[in-house]
Amino acid sequence: MIIHCTATPAGRKVTSDDIRRWHLIGRGWKQVGYTDMIHLDGTVENLVKHDENDIIEPWEITNGVAGENSISRSIVYVGGLCPDGANPMDTRTQDQLAALETYVLNCIKKHPEIMVAGHNQFAAKACPSFDVPTWLESINVDKKNIYLPKGYKRKLFPALASEPASEKKDGEPDSMEVASLMTEKDKEEES
Repeated sequence: MIIHCTATPAGRKVTSDDIRRWHLIGRGWKQVGYTDMIHLDGTVENLVKHDENDIIEPWEITNGVAGENSISRSIVYVGGLCPDGANPMDTRTQDQLAALETYVLNCIKKHPEIMVAGHNQFAAKACPSFDVPTWLESINVDKKNIYLPKGYKRKLFPALASEPASEKKDGEPDSMEVASLMTEKDKEEES
């Protein structure tokens, strides 16, 4: 499973018709990029019909990540850019966070060997505007289900509900920096 964002400003609603127009007409694709979409209110909308087995059938393939489409499903949350649309930002609402957590955990329960990743782990993109492995660890997903290639560098993105800069603790990165970080745990694993 690969997690994406719509790369739209915080709070902007996106419809399935918008996705179809952007992907089918704007990009000329034969299929949209995502199986399901999580709206701002946490509603999960199916965009491409699929069965619940472990095989991605030809009619289930979406255009989520080049080279991975025939072996993965892509889910997208609405958002991913700061309110003015200029920079990547983790804009997931509380409803989206809850829905995404439920979606991922249910998928892992149905498919215990599945691995979950973010689009930015396969391409030089900010999408989904948060570090998926770090988030998965925070919701206690088993390490075997977290796509974490050797040498992976953690990504830090500002969050919509981040602390004001005046409340930043000494030694913490500025909440508005978009940087690649490697944790001590990652450094140990690389050795």
